[in-house]
Amino acid sequence: MSTETATEELPSASEEARGLAADLGDAVQSLETHQAFEEAKAAVETDSQAQEMIRRFEQLREEFMLARQTGDATNEDLRELQESQQTLNELPVMRRYLEAKRVLEQELEDLNRAISAPLAVDFGEQAGGCCQD
Repeated sequence: MSTETATEELPSASEEARGLAADLGDAVQSLETHQAFEEAKAAVETDSQAQEMIRRFEQLREEFMLARQTGDATNEDLRELQESQQTLNELPVMRRYLEAKRVLEQELEDLNRAISAPLAVDFGEQAGGCCQD
């Protein structure tokens, strides 16, 4: 007769952390700020005026980047690009999207700080450097 008992294998710390991360991702999707962002994004994607202005801005940006690479970009080109972006950003649907994005990014940054605090590591500062003494 065996004295061995069936033991359940406990998840490793890495597996547990991944599970918690997946749970956090699910929780973030349930946040009002995330839902507001998704709704604002969908509104932009279905707004024909916004889509046309986005296409125009992307075209101007591409042309400006090519002109800059060849040394042909002018201040007028830059001004036209900036005006196009400003006009796009002034659309009510785009303003709502940008505000919803800003609020969600702030909430995600707050969560990042809460996760990073017990680790005593500032990932933002470390990301840009290497081998700091």
